Amino acid sequence: MIPGAASSWIEREDVRIRVHHAGEGPLVVLLHGFPELAYSWRHQFRPLVEAGYRVAAPDQRGYGDSSSPPNAEAFSVEELAADVAALIDAFGGGPAVIIGHDWGAPVAWHTALRFPSRVRAVGSLSVPHAARASAPPLALMRAAAGPDFIHYIDYFQQPGLAEGEFEADVRASLLGFLWAISGDAPREERFKPIQRGKRFLDSLAVPAALPSWLTEDDLQVYVRAVRKSGFRGGLNWYRNVAGNWEQSAALAGAVVSQPAMFVTGSRDPARNPPAIDRLRDVVPDLRVSAVLEGCGHWTQQERPEDVTRLLLEFLSATGAPSRTM
Repeated sequence: MIPGAASSWIEREDVRIRVHHAGEGPLVVLLHGFPELAYSWRHQFRPLVEAGYRVAAPDQRGYGDSSSPPNAEAFSVEELAADVAALIDAFGGGPAVIIGHDWGAPVAWHTALRFPSRVRAVGSLSVPHAARASAPPLALMRAAAGPDFIHYIDYFQQPGLAEGEFEADVRASLLGFLWAISGDAPREERFKPIQRGKRFLDSLAVPAALPSWLTEDDLQVYVRAVRKSGFRGGLNWYRNVAGNWEQSAALAGAVVSQPAMFVTGSRDPARNPPAIDRLRDVVPDLRVSAVLEGCGHWTQQERPEDVTRLLLEFLSATGAPSRTM
């Protein structure tokens, strides 16, 4: 599915994860988010391989052909981080560099905290690392949304609601997601707060034409995968946010000690400026930090050359050897 990459399977307990991989050398693990696949990293594979790295990107549990357990608890960040640790073991034991985008970001940071010996360096696109919330996250989201609106993560909590809505027209739903929080969408077509009593999709606009960074062939990779798997697996990640908060009590005050990077777009609604301002408090060894002007949420797809350049800069800064060093 990714040009030049092979695919294989790793197994952990009763879960099978499909991993796309290529190259030889120090291991770099790339983690996708919602509602994507390893394919979202397609532009980074060849340059990293040519620079002398072994690249592995899983279709994380709930996505593509990977296992999708029926219960939301199976999608806790503890389980997701353990999947990444198993991947690293399967590819030689590391230590690896882990980079996550969107939901892949908290998985990357959590893996660095829970399995420090397996992680040489860590970073994220779009979503910065942040200290553990002072209160259960759903309560905070509901308070912030107020009586007239509903936070999108809160909207996702009811099993079956969002699945039925999104799966009625998979292509339109996916394209709406990709467009509404991209850097290309004009103000009137960007994602809007969800009004109570309205559908999630009422807050999205489906563009008449694809953005320049997404071809129809690219879109169809996602469409085919979701038509096969459905949206439930990806949505179950959101349904465990309360459990994630409860399970992370031991990590309150934890600091990521590994060399780190963070890249976001200036038009990314997930960038969380307060968390960015405090990022060095929880990630003191931040070696690469960048804001891509005009870029939206889909960082590595919207700005592939910039992201690849920053990744290579970060890999060099961590001392990971390559053919170019």
